[in-house]
Amino acid sequence: QVQLVESGGGLVQAGGSLRLSCAASGRTFSSYTMAWFRQAPGKEREFVGFTSYIGGRTYYADSVKGRFTISRDNDKNTVYLQMNSLKPEDTAVYYCAAQRAGSADFGSWGQGTQVTVSS
Repeated sequence: QVQLVESGGGLVQAGGSLRLSCAASGRTFSSYTMAWFRQAPGKEREFVGFTSYIGGRTYYADSVKGRFTISRDNDKNTVYLQMNSLKPEDTAVYYCAAQRAGSADFGSWGQGTQVTVSS
């Protein structure tokens, strides 16, 4: 499994933007589907989106579609979450996760990074 470290969180006003990064260890990053999840206080963890190891295909939750973009740089072993038009309800701890090709679940998780959107 890979080790994941997120960065880029912070405080931003509603309507603003942030870009989160998730750096992965290991030499097989390109064979992992990489996903972002988030968890707000008192709520269950929520799926945000993913980028597949197959051609970098992406998929997003309806709540972020059109505002968030996931991209990956396999040369840098890094996945990004570009968040635009942020809303207070986007406030959460954001986690990246890795699913190895052929695996049934996300076996590696980062420690999370806090995103706070003020109104």
